[in-house]
This record gives sequence, structure tokens and C-alpha cells, in this order.
Amino acid sequence: MRRDWDKRARENARHYVATGKEQWSEEEFYRSGQITVEEFILTDLVNVCQGKDPKDMKVLEIGCGAGRITRALAGFFGEVYAVDISREMVRQARTALRQFPNAHVFRNSGKDLSVVRTNWWNRFGIGERLQLDFAFSIIVFQHIPSREIIENYVREVNRLLRPGALFKFQVQGSPRVVVKAEDSWVGVPFTEHEAREMADRCGFEMRYEDGAGEQYYWLWFFKKKDAGSFGG
Repeated sequence: MRRDWDKRARENARHYVATGKEQWSEEEFYRSGQITVEEFILTDLVNVCQGKDPKDMKVLEIGCGAGRITRALAGFFGEVYAVDISREMVRQARTALRQFPNAHVFRNSGKDLSVVRTNWWNRFGIGERLQLDFAFSIIVFQHIPSREIIENYVREVNRLLRPGALFKFQVQGSPRVVVKAEDSWVGVPFTEHEAREMADRCGFEMRYEDGAGEQYYWLWFFKKKDAGSFGG
């Protein structure tokens, strides 16, 4: 997956992040990220913020690509942590976010979020625990062909979120897709039943869902307040 996404990033990062256009201008590209935040986050602030001031919130983006959405998140929330598997995508995202000191972009392993915890400990000391207030991911898990990897991400997010906080994310929901283990473009699909089972195994309550049976299947996972520690 890292090899494939590094190759795509070198060829045409903006297109592979948002395939609606072959050639994006910088202004158009980042405006599209702002629109995504307006459509999927700003319309849902009751669930996202739960009464907290956005400027006091720490949030996570999984699969930040070239920073298209990360810039919009950094302009709205107090602190943003973003990860991507591709070294080249991370390089481009850091360039895009150089004027946002509240945004922190890391290259992760492609299966967990240990890099976020490690960098937090290096910054504040191992005794300080990072607790995030919201996590978000779009057009990322729909490219992962392994259900095990996706579930591990969900479990890792649970470890980082404060109790009651929301992980809002999108998976592949179409049962018609053909998934190949070696492919990094078409991800494994989820049914509503499979999504609910995953939520329960990972310490979440799946309170809402939208788009079952479609490519863009949205899930609202709220961390259970008595979830304990999932994933060690």
C-alpha cells in the first residue's frame, strides 16, 4: 500500500486524493477540502463537538493525503493530528500546512496509530496521555482490502479518544465490489450488521449510519464511556 500510494502521489497527488478532477489548481483543491468539512462536520457539530468549543478540541484525521481536508480542520479546531501511509503525501501535506502550527502530520505504518502516541510522548513526556475529542476519515478505508487492518484502525482510534467522543468515518458499503488482497484501490465492503459488530468489538456504540449498500457508507462510532482499554 505504501509503495502504491507513494507512486500515485508522485504522479498526481491531488487527483488520487480527489478523483473528481484530473488537474486541480491549488485554490480549487483546498476549497474542495473546506467543502467536505462544511458538509460532513460543520452540519454535525452537536455530535462532533458535544458542547465543547472547537478551538479547545484535539482532533485526528486518518489518511490525510496531501492535506486537502487537514487545512480546513486546522482552521476550525484547536489542534489537529493527521496521518498518512505515503511519505510523499506527508511531505506535500506538511508543505500545505506550514502556516498552521496547530497541525501535526505524521507518516504511519498503514495499520496503526502508534506514531501519534510516540510523538505526543516525545513532546510532553510519557506520563502525559493524549486524549482526542474527535476523529474523522473519508475516502480512505474504501481503499483498504483488509477487514483486519480497518478494524485495527478503529480499535486504535478508541484508545486515543476520550469517553463519549465520536469517530465519524466512511467505508466501502457496496456489496458488488471485487476485492483483491494485493489491490490498494478497492476496499473491503461492510454491511450494517458487520459495522455494528465491529463497533461493539472495538468499544464503540454505532449510533448512526448512512449509505448502506453504497460506496460511501458513513458510520458514527461513539466511544463507550465504560469501554475500558481496547487494543492493549
